[in-house]
Amino acid sequence: MLIALAQIAPHLGNLKKNLALHLETAAKARREKADLIVFPELGLTGYKLRDLVETVALDPGRAPLLRELKSLSREIALVVGFVEERPDEKGLFYNSAAFLAKGRILHVHRKVFLPNSGMFEEARFFAQGDHFGTFPSPFGPAGMMICRDFLQLNAGYLLFAGGSEIMITISAAPGRGLAGEKGFASSRMWELMGESMAFFTTSTVVYCNRVGVEDGMTFAGGSFVFSPSGRLLAQAPYAESHLLLAEVDPGAIRKARKTWAWKRDDKPAVTLNSLQRTLLHHDD
Repeated sequence: MLIALAQIAPHLGNLKKNLALHLETAAKARREKADLIVFPELGLTGYKLRDLVETVALDPGRAPLLRELKSLSREIALVVGFVEERPDEKGLFYNSAAFLAKGRILHVHRKVFLPNSGMFEEARFFAQGDHFGTFPSPFGPAGMMICRDFLQLNAGYLLFAGGSEIMITISAAPGRGLAGEKGFASSRMWELMGESMAFFTTSTVVYCNRVGVEDGMTFAGGSFVFSPSGRLLAQAPYAESHLLLAEVDPGAIRKARKTWAWKRDDKPAVTLNSLQRTLLHHDD
């Protein structure tokens, strides 16, 4: 399986230009024979939207733009980031990721952990998602996260407990601090989480970050893929547009789970009971 990570710089608030960028980048990935292309968080809209949120919101079931991407997904599977507003939840906007394949949207994940301090203000404009779910994909059971979700240990665990074999995170993470030739100091936490999550869930971990600058925020890039044994398969450069290709061995999950018994020995019921006790204690 060949995965392409589209480390792009979206145009803020311009759906038409961003759709063209997605189509152009997907065409390059198809020429490379990629099976799946992953785009970054809010790739169809740009990140620092503020009052533009409602003007760029899309209904997954009806938006012509997403219909065009559904059609494309018959040739290459896609993960795209967008602002979601559904008819049954008018006025509620979500920072969402959609997995498209075979002409359909197979799954939509709504960002759960919304950063809202310092340079971040997502909770001012977005409603909070409430679920991490595993879904069937053409490449095996899959789960998705969006940016800050990835840094919460329980998010990765919930996908692991749900049976995910490939965990896909789309991100719009800025770079902070310098680390010499290695780019941004802040990139290390994403890489450390990627390596740890891949190893301790024995899953393929895909992380696609964007690049470019918006309102003084410089996005770091550095997208990567880790194997189920925690080995780095591929990584994109920092702070520059790039189409990263990573060859993933479908048999690697079986090998890793035979070697490391984290999945066999997991006890979700124990986790649930412990959490229930913790919540009851907090209520007291």
